[in-house]
Amino acid sequence: MHLVRWAAGYLEEKGVESPRLDAELLLAEVLHMSRLDLYLHFDRPVGPDELASFKRPLLDRATRMPLQYILGRTSFRELELMTDPRVLIPRPETEELVGAVLDWAKGAGLSGARALDIGTGSGAIAISLALEGPFEGVVATDPSEDALDVARENARRAGVGDRIDFRRGSFYEPILGPEGVAGAASDRGERFDVIVSNPPYVAEEEFDGLEPEIRQWEPRGALVAPDAGLGILRELVDGAGAVLEPGGLLALEVGLGQATWVADRVRSTRRPGAAEAFIEPRVLRDLAGRECMVLAERRKD
Repeated sequence: MHLVRWAAGYLEEKGVESPRLDAELLLAEVLHMSRLDLYLHFDRPVGPDELASFKRPLLDRATRMPLQYILGRTSFRELELMTDPRVLIPRPETEELVGAVLDWAKGAGLSGARALDIGTGSGAIAISLALEGPFEGVVATDPSEDALDVARENARRAGVGDRIDFRRGSFYEPILGPEGVAGAASDRGERFDVIVSNPPYVAEEEFDGLEPEIRQWEPRGALVAPDAGLGILRELVDGAGAVLEPGGLLALEVGLGQATWVADRVRSTRRPGAAEAFIEPRVLRDLAGRECMVLAERRKD
């Protein structure tokens, strides 16, 4: 394990947050072993070719390239997803968002339902809903064709490629057409029982303070939003009524300090006749106690 200790020390010098773990995972990948096997076979010699193969990803990690991009994959709920710099790396809090949606769908007794994932990225949310939820159809949108290529491949690998309709575009435009919400009266008539999104919500002024793994490597367009990070969340809340079924759920991941603003925006959303469009929204916390999800049901009457 001398090699692991040396590699961990090198990564620590470069500011990597979990140097020992990352060194173990990189070496295990090169040797085609599990982390446990590294310790069970601690005296296994590492050949020159293997050492050279180990140094390449180690140098990448030293530049603060995320481990998930180096390995080319990441775990998300029941999935192993292909992950590269074309897409944001799925986070644990997004797993919790999916869990909250699935719990709601079960409680609502949904069957044969339709879900819309806006800003699908790697496809993590859409694929999880297709695999685990009562959804007959899932539409997943993203403004990036590169991201959609990754999402389609992940859906194919998960066996749900034929159950997810991937569309390119921003906000509700892939559903309502080029005029978006403004042209909702002449849309395709599509409605969804669930709208879920992990949208960009980082304020421009906060971006430079992010960790190098995020700032230097992950797609900026999947992170940063205008108007102090609230611009895209506003679009999603304001337009939801055009495509959400009565009684349907709007589920949004939000940034730190944004949940109250988003919940207030939901409360202020009106239907014709000045009636409130949504039942009282719920703000949920992740396992770390952070308010990072807002769920709101559209009124049925």
